[in-house]
Amino acid sequence: MRPWREGSGDRRGYHHGNLKEALIEAARRFIAERGIAGFTLVDAARLVGVTPAALYRHFRGREALLEELAGRGFADLAERLARALTSRGTALERFTRMGEAYLAFAEEEPAYYAAIFETRGLHVSIDSEARPSPFDMLVEALRSTFPEGFGGVTPRFIALEVWALAHGLATLSAAGHLPKGPGLPDKYELLRAGVLALVHGAGGGRP
Repeated sequence: MRPWREGSGDRRGYHHGNLKEALIEAARRFIAERGIAGFTLVDAARLVGVTPAALYRHFRGREALLEELAGRGFADLAERLARALTSRGTALERFTRMGEAYLAFAEEEPAYYAAIFETRGLHVSIDSEARPSPFDMLVEALRSTFPEGFGGVTPRFIALEVWALAHGLATLSAAGHLPKGPGLPDKYELLRAGVLALVHGAGGGRP
């Protein structure tokens, strides 16, 4: 992988406040292309063309950089889920779009997605006092769009099932393990069918 460059004057810019953003972008690129398992701060330094020692002015270590990526990923995902929830359509359609937004996020932002699960997972917010976690948003979406309830089944249980479905589909798709071919559903069709089954099965599948 060749060193990452922001522009012709990027090296001078790093020492005037741009190095942190350059490191974050380098980490996103490396993780998206090679995965998170072997990622180190040395990799980020090599990509931006600085010494590893320069990185510690912005990040205490690898985990601190991944926490930054995860925090930005949380914010991005939460915004996508909120847009889906406030879109047009029935309650079930809006809730299903939240699952579709989750799949799109995992595909379009693999580095953010990986960082979230490398650090604290979807169910815990990086800054829980500042904003709810995406999982909390799923729970609240179920409660607000289906006020009649789910026949005694807690919304958190259904939200967990929907999360597991979306995460499983995203993971299988990223690994190239979802069967493809004529007549076979794609991950979005599988998600819609799964959400419909889960919500109706819990007794809350009303338009």
